[in-house]
Amino acid sequence: MNIKISFISLGCDKNLVDSEVMLGLLRDKGYTLINDETEADVIVVNTCGFIQDAKEESIGTIIEMGQYKENGKCKALIVTGCLAQRYQDELIKEMPEIDAILGVSNYDKVIEAVESVLDNKKYVAFEDNDHVPEEYINRVISSTGYSAYLKIAEGCDNHCTYCIIPKIRGKIKSRTMESLIEETKYLAQNGVKELILVAQDTTKYGIDIYGEKKLPALLRELCRVDGIEWIRLLYCYPEEITDELIEVMRDEEKVLNYLDMPIQHANNDILRRMARKGTKEMITDAISKLRKAIPDICLRTTLITGFPGETREQFEDMKEFVQDVRFDRLGVFSYSPEEGTPAALFENQIDDDIKEARKDEIMALQQGISKSINEELVGKTYSVIIEGYMPEDRVYCGRTYRDAPDVDGMIFVSCPYELMSGDIINVRVSSSNEYDLIGEIINEYSE
Repeated sequence: MNIKISFISLGCDKNLVDSEVMLGLLRDKGYTLINDETEADVIVVNTCGFIQDAKEESIGTIIEMGQYKENGKCKALIVTGCLAQRYQDELIKEMPEIDAILGVSNYDKVIEAVESVLDNKKYVAFEDNDHVPEEYINRVISSTGYSAYLKIAEGCDNHCTYCIIPKIRGKIKSRTMESLIEETKYLAQNGVKELILVAQDTTKYGIDIYGEKKLPALLRELCRVDGIEWIRLLYCYPEEITDELIEVMRDEEKVLNYLDMPIQHANNDILRRMARKGTKEMITDAISKLRKAIPDICLRTTLITGFPGETREQFEDMKEFVQDVRFDRLGVFSYSPEEGTPAALFENQIDDDIKEARKDEIMALQQGISKSINEELVGKTYSVIIEGYMPEDRVYCGRTYRDAPDVDGMIFVSCPYELMSGDIINVRVSSSNEYDLIGEIINEYSE
């Protein structure tokens, strides 16, 4: 078999894991995986449908890939992911260039889809989004090779008023601890050193299948897997951060002192209207506990500006909170009214220019905070995972424990000998700017 398949994965890291599972299924069936769409017999687009910008990117990509059916070698176009789940009827009706559509719970049907479209038959697979595909461990690691995401659960029970994810991906569906340990061993055997745990809400892991939150227990087990050196936690909701989780982060050497904790806002009235479970006081308490137990912890958060009805005073509450708390890392989104969510029907929708102006205000504030924090790191030594070499500057780029891939900063390292991507070395920080660090290697590879 010499059928060539090209894959495009859009959206979040959780979507990327689904793509890697599909790639593994296709590889094991004997298909040839390529990165060049112009040479592909089949193109698969794994779409995102979370906010308007993501939907537009997904639709644009489908249209672009569809052109290869007319002007290239492509025989068939398959669309899967969140946009496909959310708008399957519209896509079937309005985009005839699509030959097959898979819902978010049907990525395990990708082989059937490919076989059908190559036989000139349309293919559509949609099951209820509470369906759980059979476990598949041997995925293709499509990122760096030494860093990989581990999706520990699917779906979400939080039902925030601005978020469409529960309607797209259903209720929380945790994976068994045994399957996660098995997959982690597979990843380690294939060179992965950094494991990044993701879900819509990682802190709720296990509640549906074990009757209690099991993230701390899972972390302890994952720390026992040989070859894994760093374990990073993303998407931990502040009201679910328990003393037990903090203790595991403090005591387990492999669990990085880094926590992504999306709070979205810091005004209690806005949080209530968002249907967030926590309050400003709960957020403050969680941060205080974390910093007391783990003084060098790096905290990342995300915020939303321009939520319906947000007054200038409520926005100033959030700005003051950001100034007081001094998050190490911070991202901001302007509110996007999503069809099918309660907040899209709220009164007092905010003008786009106001949303963007408030977003810019927060980012300008955070830029100064980040610059100040980075200046405090000069002279300190950190383990750094190398990500590549920049020949024009003759420096290596890498990340400390304080930097998650693709969303945080980098450290640029001078080294007199050759390094390989994935090497973990000790580096002393020599200077800094708003978001990145510059450093020098101080010894050979750390153990």
